[in-house]
Amino acid sequence: MVRTELLRGVRPVDAALAAVLSVLAAVLAVMNIYNDDLVLRTDSHSWLMLPVFLAATLPVLWWRRGLARVVLFSGAAMAVHVLAFGTAVRCGAGLPLAFVLAYLSGLATEHDPAEGQGRGPAEGQGRGPAEGHGRGPAEGRTRWLAPAGVGLLSALVLIRDAAAGPGMLPVVLMLCAGLFGIGRVVAHRSAMARDLRQRNEDLRRVRDERAALEVSGDRLQLSVRLETLLDQRLSQLAAAAEQGAATGDAEATRAILATLERDSRRTLDDMREIVGLLRGGEVALAPVPSVAHLDALLARHLRPGSRLRVSGDPRLLPASVELSAYRIVEHLVTAFARDEPAAVGVAMRFADDAVEIQVSGPAARGADLRAAIGRARERALLHAGSLTVRTTRGQSRVVALLPVGS
Repeated sequence: MVRTELLRGVRPVDAALAAVLSVLAAVLAVMNIYNDDLVLRTDSHSWLMLPVFLAATLPVLWWRRGLARVVLFSGAAMAVHVLAFGTAVRCGAGLPLAFVLAYLSGLATEHDPAEGQGRGPAEGQGRGPAEGHGRGPAEGRTRWLAPAGVGLLSALVLIRDAAAGPGMLPVVLMLCAGLFGIGRVVAHRSAMARDLRQRNEDLRRVRDERAALEVSGDRLQLSVRLETLLDQRLSQLAAAAEQGAATGDAEATRAILATLERDSRRTLDDMREIVGLLRGGEVALAPVPSVAHLDALLARHLRPGSRLRVSGDPRLLPASVELSAYRIVEHLVTAFARDEPAAVGVAMRFADDAVEIQVSGPAARGADLRAAIGRARERALLHAGSLTVRTTRGQSRVVALLPVGS
C-alpha cells in the first residue's frame, strides 16, 4: 500500500529523468570523495555526501504532485550539502538538476484558462479527478515559487563550487530563464492541442446527433408515406371488392379478382420497400434477396464454380416472386448440400406466364429435407403455384412452378 502511494502519479519518463540525475549526483559524489586535486579543492571526503546529493535529485520523481515542494526540498538538501561539506564540485550534477527543474517550472506554471486553477498542462496530465480539484486562488499565488526556488538552488550550487564558482551565476540564471520560457511555450501549445481535440470531439458528437435527427425525420416521413399508401390502396381494394360483389357477370368478376390480386401484390411490394427503409441499420443496407443473388447462394453452399442454369426469356419478376424463388432455392439447396454438394444442380426456366425452378440432389430421407420441401411448398402455394417431388435412381428432383401475371 505504501509503495503504491509513493508511485502514484509517477510516469516512466519521470523515473528515467530522476535516474539520470541521480547517477550524475552519485558519480560526482564519488569523485569528490576520492579527489586529491589541489586545484579543484574538496573540503570533505565523507561518504555522507552521496545520500545528501541523492536527496536533492530523487524528488524529481514526484514533480507532478507538487513542483514547488520538490524545488524547495531539493534546495534544502543542497543547502545542507553546502553547510555540511563546504567547498566541493557540485555543478556537474547540481546545474543539470536546476536546468531540468527550470524547464518543468515552465510546464507547471502555465495557467490553463479553461480550468481557472493555475495548473499547468503537464502537471495536470496523468492525475486523477480527485487531485485536480480544490485548487483555487492559493495555487495562483504559489505557482511562481518553483521558478524562484530554481534561482535559489542555482545560487546554492555555485556559491561554494570548486569548478565553476559564483561568477557563473548570471549565465546560469539566464539559461534557467530560457528553459523556463521554453517550458511555458510547450505547455501553452499542449493546452491548445487538448482544446482542439476537445472541440473536434464536440463537433463530431454534434454531427452524429444531427445525422440521427435527420434519419429520424426521414423515418417519420416514410411512416406517414406508408400510412397514406395503406389508406389509399385499401380503399381501392375495398371499392373493387364491392364492385365485384354487386356484378353478376362471371367474366367481369374474374377480371375484378385479377385486378384485386395484382393491386394486392403491388401494395405488398411497396410496403416491403418502405418497411425495409424504416428498419435502418445494417439490415437496410442489404438488398432484398432475389434471383440475381442465386449465384452467390450457390457459391456458398455448393462446389466452387456452381452456377444457376437459366433457360427461356429471363426478365424482371415482381419483387414477391423474386423473393419466393430465392427462398425456395435456398431451402432446397441447403438441405441437399448436407450430403453431396457436388451432386446438387439448380435450373430455372422462364415461361410466358410462369417460372419453373428445378433443384436436384441425392435422394435422402432425412427430416431436414422434408422440412425444406415443406417450406418451399408453402412459398409456391403463396403465389398459387405448385411443387412436386420425383425420385428416380437415387436422385430427387424438386420442381416448383410460380405463376407470373402478364
